[in-house]
Amino acid sequence: MRMDPISLYDYEARARQILPHNNWVFIEAGAMDERTTARNRTAFESLTLRPRFLRDTTERKMTTTVLGDGISFPVMISPTDSHLNAHPEAERATARGAGMSGTLMMCSTSSNCSMEEIAEAATGPLWFQLSHRGYDLTENLVKRAEAAGFKAIVLTVDAPFPSPKERDLRNRYERPGEYGNFRPHENPAVAALAADGSPDWEMPQCPPLTWRELDWLRSLTDLPLVLKGIRVAEDARMAVDHGVNAIMVSTHGGRRFDDTMSSIEMVPEIVAATGGRVEVYVDSGVRRGSDVLKALALGATAVSIGRPLYWGLALNGADGVHHVLEILREEFNRAMAYCGQNSVDDLDDGLLNIPRDWGPFRTESDIAAHLQFPA
Repeated sequence: MRMDPISLYDYEARARQILPHNNWVFIEAGAMDERTTARNRTAFESLTLRPRFLRDTTERKMTTTVLGDGISFPVMISPTDSHLNAHPEAERATARGAGMSGTLMMCSTSSNCSMEEIAEAATGPLWFQLSHRGYDLTENLVKRAEAAGFKAIVLTVDAPFPSPKERDLRNRYERPGEYGNFRPHENPAVAALAADGSPDWEMPQCPPLTWRELDWLRSLTDLPLVLKGIRVAEDARMAVDHGVNAIMVSTHGGRRFDDTMSSIEMVPEIVAATGGRVEVYVDSGVRRGSDVLKALALGATAVSIGRPLYWGLALNGADGVHHVLEILREEFNRAMAYCGQNSVDDLDDGLLNIPRDWGPFRTESDIAAHLQFPA
């Protein structure tokens, strides 16, 4: 009798066996030469933990909050496209799996299911990832997210130009299903474009997104605003000055642009630049519970996962997503114990050995000197 998966890598291997080739490649591939995709993982592996013993760690607090939403441990679901690639119930199954594990799901603008369908299936908190598609379409999305009970808007800021993955182009990959959030009967702006006969009405591409649009977006809603894709101190400081509530350090798993540093490498710089004034999250490359502890030790509030949710979906739908999360929970719990930590709210300093080549910006004073801003 075949054993259930015991690690995320087991899930990855089995998902690869059962998914259609082009669906698998869509999930696995990164941009261009895929160096950033690989670096997202190797950077986590270059961090090493410093275990502490002879402490009573019988009770370990893993629960936390993100923008006031309680989650059972500091792992969330990243906004990712087209869950229909892995399971017929698509994002509805993902939402159920996240709820079973008591954590939060971020839902993509480009989901197969509409945000309303996802909200109906969910039992845990939801945030809506927003890709700016012009003023009318974007306003419709924000208002609908607010009405559907989403708790925050996660604006993707690092996709100024379309960037199809080369492996998808070679495979002539075709996206399954529809864009659930862009059905004409639910989005009047889409209906107007469709009536004009535009061949691209389903997903208009990449209008300009600047700090001016950010101010406009804030005028549409009182929901907290997270910027996804901030990667350098200069932009992090400007985000704080523009009143954002949180920053997600992300490379999209290396899927949009290549030859950059990994997400986890940029966390110290972003944390130092923001100085505790906003929450900082990180995705791209999380595969072990020890990775979660590493990210928190660098100053992140929580992490989120992308590709592994597809692996869970492919094997067992909502239950698979739930099991992927539970594996991470158990591994994180173990890492806390071995490092002598009792609470995610009070981690010891000095938990990590950080490679020297990670750059000079480790503290607020380093960042202030670089930016010539007061610390």
